[in-house]
Amino acid sequence: MAGVGSIPLLASTVPAQNLFEADFGSGNVYEFTPGGTQSTFASGVTFLTGLAFNSAGNLFVADEYGNIHECNPGGAQGTFVSGAGFALGLAFDGAGNLFSSDLNNHSVYEFTPGGVRSTFTAGLSAAGLAFDRAGNLFVTDIGSGTVDEFTPGGAGSTFASGLNEPFNLAFDSAGNLFVADTGSGNIYEYTPGGARTTFASGLNEPVGLAFDSTGNLFESDYGSGNIYEFTPGGARSTFASGLNQPFSLAFQGQSLPVPEPSAFGLLAVGAIAILVRHRLSPV
Repeated sequence: MAGVGSIPLLASTVPAQNLFEADFGSGNVYEFTPGGTQSTFASGVTFLTGLAFNSAGNLFVADEYGNIHECNPGGAQGTFVSGAGFALGLAFDGAGNLFSSDLNNHSVYEFTPGGVRSTFTAGLSAAGLAFDRAGNLFVTDIGSGTVDEFTPGGAGSTFASGLNEPFNLAFDSAGNLFVADTGSGNIYEYTPGGARTTFASGLNEPVGLAFDSTGNLFESDYGSGNIYEFTPGGARSTFASGLNQPFSLAFQGQSLPVPEPSAFGLLAVGAIAILVRHRLSPV
């Protein structure tokens, strides 16, 4: 780990296909078995935001104060980097570089596995991050209501517009992009060509998104304190409840863009609309 130091995270081993959730209000990372049994995987860090696994199975957790923490499956803990700003979303590319969105400084940063930082792009109110299978990075801009697409070289274009505070992103195995639109309470689905449909509605500040290996979509509902599970056909059930401002979601082994990228659950990670409106300066 780069810059490993002592932090009060308490970690345990990480079984594959368990769901992990960064709980903003409690400062805990919770782990859920496929049957919904909840345990505390990590604690002691306040205002958790982004969440992502690397290919080695280490869990990266961002907080509101610009720190990105790393926990390995054997329980070793440390600080990967500091000074990352308000790191809302986290996502790994296929080469193992970590990308982090910084809402306060309107930037997306790239970190090498050794922790060296560079600015990948700037000038947008970046929140959720997700890679497609071609290595293109998709970024939600909550200020402009767009989803922007960036090539590996950094060339940007607008993939979708007209959203109401879009937050986290996730790709399904067919390459369709799902967007948690916090302001509208909807989850939108986009084909690779950009055609939009409403996958789910009536949610209470949807934030985190992550797909399991069977194609079910999990959503962290910040306003209700629930995690909902959706079948590929859109049928909804409550997977977990009683959480304190649930944020990012991630499944171990599905943080990388091949074969099924997802975000912020992979990610990450970030301040949802209520935080933007009430906790931060205008962006």
